[in-house]
Amino acid sequence: MKYADVILPLALPKNYTYSIPEHMENTIQVGSRVAVQLGKQKKYAGIVKAIHQQAPADYKTKPLLDLLDKEPVVYPTQLSFWSWIASYYMCSEGEVLNAALPAHLKLSSETLLLHNDAYGDDYTQLDDDEYLIAEALQIRKELRIEEVQLILDKSEVYSVIKKLIEKKVCLVYEELKEVYKEKTENFIVLHPNYQQDAQLEALFNDFGRAPKQMELLLAYLHLLKTTGEVTQPELLKKSNATTAQLKGLVDKGILLVEKRAVDRIKQHKLDAQLDFTLSPSQEKALQEVQTHFATKQVTLLHGVTSSGKTQVYVKMMEEAVAAGKQVLYLLPEIALTAQIIRRLQKHFGKHIGIYHSRFNNNERVEIWNKVKNGELQIVLGARSSLLLPFRDLGLIILDEEHDPSYKQQDPAPRYHARDAAIYYAGLFKAKVLLGSATPSLESYYNAQQGKYGLVELSERYGGVEMPAMDIVDIKKEMAEKTMDGNISLALKTAVTESLTAQKQVILFQNRRGYAPFLMCTTCGWIPHCKQCDVSLTYHRNQDKLHCHYCGTRYPYVYTCAACGSQSLIPKSFGTEKIEDDLQQIFPEARIARMDVDSVRNKDSHNKMIKLLEDREVDILVGTQMVVKGLDFDNVNLVGILSADSLLSYPDFRVNERAFQLMEQVSGRAGRKHEKGKVLVQASNTRHPVLHYVLNHDYKAMYEAELAERQFFHYPPFYRLLKLTLKHKNQQTVEQAAQILASWLNPHIGPQLVGPAAPPVARVRNNYLQEMLIKLPRDTKAIAQTKHLLREYFIQLLAEKKFRSVTIVPDVDCV
Repeated sequence: MKYADVILPLALPKNYTYSIPEHMENTIQVGSRVAVQLGKQKKYAGIVKAIHQQAPADYKTKPLLDLLDKEPVVYPTQLSFWSWIASYYMCSEGEVLNAALPAHLKLSSETLLLHNDAYGDDYTQLDDDEYLIAEALQIRKELRIEEVQLILDKSEVYSVIKKLIEKKVCLVYEELKEVYKEKTENFIVLHPNYQQDAQLEALFNDFGRAPKQMELLLAYLHLLKTTGEVTQPELLKKSNATTAQLKGLVDKGILLVEKRAVDRIKQHKLDAQLDFTLSPSQEKALQEVQTHFATKQVTLLHGVTSSGKTQVYVKMMEEAVAAGKQVLYLLPEIALTAQIIRRLQKHFGKHIGIYHSRFNNNERVEIWNKVKNGELQIVLGARSSLLLPFRDLGLIILDEEHDPSYKQQDPAPRYHARDAAIYYAGLFKAKVLLGSATPSLESYYNAQQGKYGLVELSERYGGVEMPAMDIVDIKKEMAEKTMDGNISLALKTAVTESLTAQKQVILFQNRRGYAPFLMCTTCGWIPHCKQCDVSLTYHRNQDKLHCHYCGTRYPYVYTCAACGSQSLIPKSFGTEKIEDDLQQIFPEARIARMDVDSVRNKDSHNKMIKLLEDREVDILVGTQMVVKGLDFDNVNLVGILSADSLLSYPDFRVNERAFQLMEQVSGRAGRKHEKGKVLVQASNTRHPVLHYVLNHDYKAMYEAELAERQFFHYPPFYRLLKLTLKHKNQQTVEQAAQILASWLNPHIGPQLVGPAAPPVARVRNNYLQEMLIKLPRDTKAIAQTKHLLREYFIQLLAEKKFRSVTIVPDVDCV
């Protein structure tokens, strides 16, 4: 007998083995979806990981219920990749499957209630709710849970269902439901009898009394000539006709209606064409990249902002596509994909597709299948696109490789797209090009050590100079009372000059909302979230207080809960407040805001960027969304409104991150034709990072940070593994953390930091304890530590008191 190891979409430590029924033995393949039963009733769609003849020794196997695909949905390469992610990032393969597969390819069972004919029709012993369901079952024969909820007009129906099952009025059946459906559209086709010109001419001569039908037919012929095929909505819109008038032509046998499957995502129809030439420095960089790729898998392209790295990427992509390979172009933010896709479509036309979390589930399935079948040669997307089933990957480009958005935080798998991409490329023997104006210390260190190739692109495209940087001392301006809200006099003057010159301005503030917190001026009380140990952010547009950790919203507070005073005032400032201030200072200017709150919809990123490109926005206020790689010709001024908030975060990477953010946002200024200007507002004007930013001196920042990292045992010299323990009871989680630490101390004592409560010690009513393990860069030692941790997790959770404690390991935490 043959057996199949099946990955289920659940956080199970091991994969289940099922027996393969005889009729499936010749058709089942590794990577196919199969329907399986888990437990007594639950059914799932899992992925076949392996087929073998070894029966499990510890349990009797169940047979596979059904084979759901004729062709596999993933290749063995992806299964190897999933296995590595699960092992390295300390999660289960089921969690990786959950992250990778589009929702409509993950099927779980739906409960059906079936009428039990053996019960009969005597419902006198049933109460009112039971009677209603029994009667409906007698008529319909089967009901879904949602239908039961509708009949009873309430959501809690399980107690009623339980009684009906106990009384044997109904039976329970679990059904697997395929959710994905092809999109179809009505296409209009001319009947074969009227394909000849003479036949058409005779037809038009007979249209005397039906001018609207003749007009509709003329519109059809025009659309057919210009577009090649005609859909019903297009025809009705162009001819301004009704469905009834179209039906008249169909009934006469002149036009036919054909229902065809269509793509949900419109493809760009142009063929590939490159319409630019590289500058001498770009050409040199391209040749150096190709030289490094001859001997190394990974190359780092360190190019200053606006040096034209994207054009080098395009040339590399062109070569890969010409060789018949697939290309993955990764970007950290969805906002970036909106701008770059328009440019790349000019070069690669129908060969390129886009993939990120804003697509709906049906669209994701279609992109998944196009990538798997090799129809899409280039995929542009955020980190989740790394999990697509590439067929023959030749090149991965990671733009803005330093960006922390490449690290998945919650839920598992908590992978880093940069590191995972390098492993994934290795499975295909593909190349990886990392690009950034401000590389992560880890990547630059690897390049300096010779592990990666290193290519420097040190001049801006077109010979444009780097922007002039100035520090504005807001402590001094506040003393002189020249501040206008949160805008300094120097910045206000510079904005006025830019607007007068009909230029655009970007202002950066890394906090959204109106004010990060409210405070009572009498006693100092600050409203906090009831579920998290964090202050509430005021959002003026909705007049609500938001918790940015759990998402809970509260009504605005007018009275202090501590002293009863009504003197609560907003403190500090976010993007909403800046937008409000600017409207007061520059009433004639067109002002827009770009943060998580303002670009929640699917196309809102694209619309916002298009407005800027079309010069319909004068001043853009934004969080770090405006920092990353956006390219606007007409922006000549960038203002960083609070450098102090970037430099005061309790994190060993704070200086690196602050430098990256300020250098990247400054790079949005003066990208074409003329030198830009950047103003940085700060209280602590002597901070060393501000000096590095003023001089655009990445290497000085790198050297200073590297020395500290080595002394304090941080990356790139050590790897970090963070353990977070969560529980509803504070005492329980503290005890669990202390016990786990006591077990680990004899083995990794000097490398263990903690346990301790993090700065935000309670989130969603769960109390937190954290431990940090600093691991030397030794593959064997890291593997042993992970094995030890897994064993201790099992031991800890086996104790009754700690069974409900959640342990979250985060490998290479950032």
